[in-house]
Amino acid sequence: TGFSTALSQTPSISSISSEGREDLQVNHLETQIWIKPDIQKTDVDFSEILNAIQEIAKDVNIFFDELEGVNSPSKDDDSLLHHGNLTSTSDDASRLEVVGEEVPDKNKINGLYFRDGKCRIDYILVYRKSNPQTEKREVFERNIRAEGLQMEKESSLTNSDIIFVKLHAPWEVLGKYAELMNVRMPFRRKIYYLHRRYKFMNRIEKQISRFRGWLPRKPMKLDKETLPDLEENDCYTAPFSQQRIHHFIIHNKDTFFNNATRSRIVHHILQRVKYEEGKNKIGLNRLLSNGSYEAAFPLHEGSYRSKNSIKTHGAENHRHLLYECWASWGVWYKYQPLDLVRRYFGEKIGLYFAWLGWYTGMLFPAAFIGLFVFLYGVTTLNHCQVSKEVCQATDIIMCPICDKYCPFMRLSDSCIYAKVTHLFDNGATVFFAVFMAVWATVFLEFWKRRRAVIAYDWDLIDWEEEEEEIRPQFEAKYSKKERMNPISGKPEPYQAFADKCSRLIVSASGIFFMICVVIAAVFGIVIYRVVTVSTFAAFKWALIRNNSQVATTGTAVCINFCIIMLLNVVKYVFPSETVIIFFTEQPRTESEWENSFTLKMFLFQFVNLNSSTFYIAFFLGRFTGHPGAYLRLINRWRLEECHPSGCLIDLCMQMGIIMVLKQTWNNFMELGYPLIQNWWTRRKLRQEYGTQGKTSFPQWEKDYNLQPMNAYGLFDEYLEMILQFGFTTIFVAAFPLAPLLALLNNIIEIRLDAYKFVTQWRRPLASRAKDIGIWYGILEGIGILSVITNAFVIAVTSDFIPRLVYAYKYGPCAGQGEAGQKCMVGYVNASLSVFLVSDFENRSEPTSNGSEFSGSPLKYCRYRDYRDPPHAPVPYGYTLQFWHVLAARLAFIIVFEHLVFCIKHLISYLIPDLPKDLRDRMRREKYLIQEMMYEAELERLQKERKERKKNGKSYHNEWP
Repeated sequence: TGFSTALSQTPSISSISSEGREDLQVNHLETQIWIKPDIQKTDVDFSEILNAIQEIAKDVNIFFDELEGVNSPSKDDDSLLHHGNLTSTSDDASRLEVVGEEVPDKNKINGLYFRDGKCRIDYILVYRKSNPQTEKREVFERNIRAEGLQMEKESSLTNSDIIFVKLHAPWEVLGKYAELMNVRMPFRRKIYYLHRRYKFMNRIEKQISRFRGWLPRKPMKLDKETLPDLEENDCYTAPFSQQRIHHFIIHNKDTFFNNATRSRIVHHILQRVKYEEGKNKIGLNRLLSNGSYEAAFPLHEGSYRSKNSIKTHGAENHRHLLYECWASWGVWYKYQPLDLVRRYFGEKIGLYFAWLGWYTGMLFPAAFIGLFVFLYGVTTLNHCQVSKEVCQATDIIMCPICDKYCPFMRLSDSCIYAKVTHLFDNGATVFFAVFMAVWATVFLEFWKRRRAVIAYDWDLIDWEEEEEEIRPQFEAKYSKKERMNPISGKPEPYQAFADKCSRLIVSASGIFFMICVVIAAVFGIVIYRVVTVSTFAAFKWALIRNNSQVATTGTAVCINFCIIMLLNVVKYVFPSETVIIFFTEQPRTESEWENSFTLKMFLFQFVNLNSSTFYIAFFLGRFTGHPGAYLRLINRWRLEECHPSGCLIDLCMQMGIIMVLKQTWNNFMELGYPLIQNWWTRRKLRQEYGTQGKTSFPQWEKDYNLQPMNAYGLFDEYLEMILQFGFTTIFVAAFPLAPLLALLNNIIEIRLDAYKFVTQWRRPLASRAKDIGIWYGILEGIGILSVITNAFVIAVTSDFIPRLVYAYKYGPCAGQGEAGQKCMVGYVNASLSVFLVSDFENRSEPTSNGSEFSGSPLKYCRYRDYRDPPHAPVPYGYTLQFWHVLAARLAFIIVFEHLVFCIKHLISYLIPDLPKDLRDRMRREKYLIQEMMYEAELERLQKERKERKKNGKSYHNEWP
């Protein structure tokens, strides 16, 4: 059997020359003569004989491959390829096995199996016959067959130049490499241990369960009765071992390893197969990078649509099941089937969706509290003393906010803006800022616990990432210098310290340059705001002329959004190698490259998105000077001032517009771009083959026409959510509705990403991961930054501190320890300073003299600041109230930061990373596994002893 299996992996004899055929027959005869006497005369264990036969068969297989490489025609020869026909590289044994048997017609039609209908396709390679890298492919494919993989080739139905290579891994190959890769497989069902409970607790639980029976069923949970395929085998797992194969639960060898595991094993083999002589000429990735193969991917498990209902007829396949219970818009309110996602796409993608779902769930309390703060502002709007005073201040005339064309204006004209500001800047704002800082900590701490549970359920607790391969670019760059790897003991390329430092400097310079580009863009936006406010003030339309500052802010935000989107595509415009040079030092492994690229690209994108927001929050209106002595940009443009109602309204507009537009654009591009490309491909196929052509294509043809997963993996998905997390936490004190907008977006985002993975993308390779990687550290950094920024937003941007100082020090309740609305009487007048109109500079003097307000030219106007009047001993100097407000602001920042950081650290200390019940389950499982392994081994030894005694063979008195 072993020898016939080895012969099944050899090429067809008809494709070899006459001399080679004679050698083949001689070697075949000699091998048979050598085997038979050993089997008859020796008393060696039969498993050892089979191992010897497999070694000999492998040598024979390699010998045949050499003959094929010399005498057989090229694999890319058109004579070997036909539309939908099997080529000469098919497995001979599989053809012999189906003779006289009925071949499953369904397996033939669905395009998931070889032409024999039995060998499942585990991986697909795609190349073009016109590609000149023929010799490398021949050697690569010959070595693939030498590893035991079975192969078929078929040409494309739409383009005869495109060749599909179908790969199948037999049971022997899967078992061998599953043991090498330490793939964990189920071997015994779990036995749950219940703690002893008291009678009183049992009675309470019975009452609670009876009460729950009256309530309606939870609508968000998936219905496992109608979808039984979601029920996973709740079994203990252990690394697969061929010697202890009897311990594992194997009902069917064809389904023991699921499709994702099979594809991962095949990919592992392909990454270690040589395509050319030389120690570095190895692996599929290099062949993809040099263009020998055009694509490589595992197959989807059939169509995601079905004519029959999943509730009545069940799911056609796992892809169909995922579409119906996960990617369909009708189940947007249900929990995600994470176990099914992990089984189909692998642990790495499953962890992303687990984190996204956890983040979305944690946004519910944040969104509720933020909405409560906003509604609190709405309900208290009519009782706000500051808004009342602004709306009633018809006799207070404000100075122009720009040079010449901006007119004098009544303070009451900004009544609407004062009311809108109160909606976001009210007494609950400080509480909400503290809550969000604590929320960020709780979110991260509980995610660590959730990740631990997922890692336990998915057998990732003891999984350690195997020794990674060196990147091809690193080997090509540093192949001349080598040193011994301290782990493997093998020589490998080495990067000198001086070269590493130089590349680090280049990488840092590239990031610094891109950040400078972003800052230059922000500088351009500032100049635009300064110039445009005067232009809008002289506009013909009264609506724009009367709201020149709001129009300036709105258009500036839209232009800023366009610049953000333009700079956001920098990694797609340039080739990947250019991006690596500018954003990473030359990394050794893929994980090092991913971490380096992620950190640097995130820094750039974070600055790109938030630089203008930081300017509005902390610099707008802070360094403008005062009327008569304005500070100017390049001694020409007067810096922009805040609105008479404050700068917070500008920050709210910036955050609201950017957040809504960016999330809408991202969602459109994530789904719209692949939809348009796939639609265009289907349109061309319909034009050539009619409406029925697409449905008759095999699965590999359909998947090839889908869009590949982008080269950066899950980077874009994580980046979008992390930037949103920053927007939700960093400036949340200025925009309490940010968590609500993020929640609504994420509910859509989960289904968008699910739909994209299931229907629009080729199936990505299932890969393992224990956590979300470097993104967790970035989230912790954003949480720390959010505490600092919210402290400055409350203290500097909002009017919370000036109002507090006025209520306790200068208002009607000064010295009484009260700070209610009655204590704010007169605050607006106290926060405005007086300016003598005749002190205006020539280039700042307005064209209007203000006679439209009182019938005579104005002598005085007011502006937002704490300065002395023009007739004071030191005109326009800072008052004592200014220094009190400044001291209170600094004190608030220090107290707020220390208080919140203490709360964060206390919460981190009190919440353990591993739940107690999970720790107990892990300990008990370890104990039970040891007991089970001992019992199984004891049972096997006793069975062997009985068989020997039954057969009458002598044996030693070994234990047991």
